[in-house]
Amino acid sequence: MNKSPVIQWLMEGDVAIQYQVSRDLLGADKKAADALQKRIESEGWGAQFLQNQLANGHWGQAFYQPKWASTHYTLLDLKTIGLRPPNAQAQRGCKLALAMPSGENGGLRCSHTSKVTDVCVNGMILNYGSYFLPGHQRLKEVVDYLLKVQMTDGGWNCRYLHKDTTHSSLHSTLSVLEGLLEFRKPPEGYRTPEIIQAEQKAVEFLLRHHLYQSHRTGEIIDQRMLRLSFPGRWRYDILRALDHLRNAAVPYEPRMKSALDVLKSKRKKDGAWRLQEKHKGNVHFDMEKTGSPSRWNTLRALRVLNWFQPGYAM
Repeated sequence: MNKSPVIQWLMEGDVAIQYQVSRDLLGADKKAADALQKRIESEGWGAQFLQNQLANGHWGQAFYQPKWASTHYTLLDLKTIGLRPPNAQAQRGCKLALAMPSGENGGLRCSHTSKVTDVCVNGMILNYGSYFLPGHQRLKEVVDYLLKVQMTDGGWNCRYLHKDTTHSSLHSTLSVLEGLLEFRKPPEGYRTPEIIQAEQKAVEFLLRHHLYQSHRTGEIIDQRMLRLSFPGRWRYDILRALDHLRNAAVPYEPRMKSALDVLKSKRKKDGAWRLQEKHKGNVHFDMEKTGSPSRWNTLRALRVLNWFQPGYAM
């Protein structure tokens, strides 16, 4: 097939980009896509992440320090760029993550000294842990915790233990949704009906907010939710949310329209989307420059729009 200039530009990027473009936009056969994915561990961004692993198996100082160069966020990045699950280095890091102590209320703690269990962190652990170490016993502990602390409005909030917290957070909810989806992929069968029901309630929570608006006033909750970043870390934005809904095979729903319209409006004349924002913190390296055409955002935007609006021009 003839590739558009935008697709050609994407395929000139890092092998992690090439892999996901081939898989999600070009419909490459499994053998061809697998060959690209295998190269991620030895080339480009994937190799750079892996080269920064310390002799003790961690990245950064420890499990959660510093942001964003810690073991936790590096594993999340490796999962996001598509490193193959059997990678021994990622699995070693995951085993360290899943060895973190249990919290008083369930789940895994961020550190050995804190008694606090963080909902967002547990959602992210479930995400990369289920990807790199499917079937690990402690993943069930995380699932039990997340199902237990789902709020009555359908979402999750890291501040759920505070008496003044009565409403879920889009940030927390999306991190948990990503983790639950990755966990329940076959052959995992643990509490699957309950997980699916929890996901359905949480998706409804997102849609009730049209993905970025107050359900009471219709006002934009936070302008940063409309700014396209990558990697997303723990922060919510509309592209990350739409990409998750696509990944979960959620069909188009009219309450998505305004977010999709915002996304389309951000496409530039050259056919690409820009990297609008980076979340401040320590990083191993920069994959892209803020303000520049972003292959990550362009790839994700195109696959989102092709899922929810088939025939969208690439």
